Amino acid sequence: MKTSEIYSMRGPGGSVPAAQAHWVLAAKTASAGLSRRIMMVSASFVSLCVLLSFGAAAQPSAESSSAEARDALHRGITAQQHGDVKTAIDEYRKALALSPDIPEARANLGAALAAAGDFDAAIEEDKKALATAPDKTAVRMNLALAYYKKGDLGNARPVFEAVHAARPQDVSAALLLGYTELKLGAAKDAVELLAPLEAGRETNMDFEFVLANALIDSGKEEEGLPRMEKVARATNAADSWVIAGSTRLHRKEFKDAGTDLDAALQLAPSIPGLYSMAGQARDALGDTDRASQAFKAALQADPRDFTANLYLGAILLQHGDVEGARPLLELAIQLQPKMPQAELQMARLNAMTGKIPEAAAALEALERADPKWLDPHVELAAIYYKLHRPEDGKRERDIVEQLRTLQEKDGPPKQ
Repeated sequence: MKTSEIYSMRGPGGSVPAAQAHWVLAAKTASAGLSRRIMMVSASFVSLCVLLSFGAAAQPSAESSSAEARDALHRGITAQQHGDVKTAIDEYRKALALSPDIPEARANLGAALAAAGDFDAAIEEDKKALATAPDKTAVRMNLALAYYKKGDLGNARPVFEAVHAARPQDVSAALLLGYTELKLGAAKDAVELLAPLEAGRETNMDFEFVLANALIDSGKEEEGLPRMEKVARATNAADSWVIAGSTRLHRKEFKDAGTDLDAALQLAPSIPGLYSMAGQARDALGDTDRASQAFKAALQADPRDFTANLYLGAILLQHGDVEGARPLLELAIQLQPKMPQAELQMARLNAMTGKIPEAAAALEALERADPKWLDPHVELAAIYYKLHRPEDGKRERDIVEQLRTLQEKDGPPKQ
């Protein structure tokens, strides 16, 4: 990607970057929120899975187990239904010690261990249960969920696929498979899986949240964004507002981005990078006062926030506050020494403080790296006249006019 393509078209003193780092951060933030949302769905499904799989078959036959083993199994089921996972685990293990061939005890033990956070042990028990369980699909679901909660999505995916193949209309299984595909970078597969199931489920906000994410990640932002904002309005959840706002910001739809990001700030101002993203939207709309407030808040939370240092430094520099801008821009350069926009702002600072040759050298390097980036040409046109190089200055002014004409043909940035 060319450097000019990662910058917004507006900003203090020129085109300040739309902070690539914060697109990544927004994605991570969104993923964390999605994980919490989907984990609630999966938690309810675990209970459902246990009851459906084993409630009807909770009586082991007399030939295969003793009365004592049956009693331990029942006590375990009762404890698990009441949320007493520790007792459930103990009782299931007692049942298995007395009669190792009770499939219900083995499978329920796996579910209980997963509920207790012992995912490796749960996976081991679920695999054993598959050999004898009468309902293998239910056990596979427990196994997939154990992998999923452990964070082993690579192993969870084929097991979820097997469950989905057995229960193609089961929205919970499809939702978990779709989310797993999304996390594994297969957003298009998630869309292909979930889109045909959407009809009649438009009010299921968990479903819409995953589908919206998949659409956005697969490049279908026009379809994903309205869904994500619908979820945000319906649930008033910060993660939905962040995903929508960061995507709008990336698309240079600054007005809508500001609305979404401000909504997220009202709910969860502590989300890392959120103030910086809101500041970028405000700055792009020309509201430098509120933008400065957002960047200052970002720096209070994280003094090494690259975007906040760069943007606030650029704003101060535009207002002539060289000494206020200097430490911010120097830190931005230190944090990301190869970021062209930081180099541009330092070149501007050098030009304002009399370091004209240093500024010219930096701008010439930026110009060579990206000849179509307007700002270095604008700065060089003025600097060459200061260096008594009028022919070079005129050449740069001509280039500026050519580039501006091209930008006018492309139209103004979205608001």
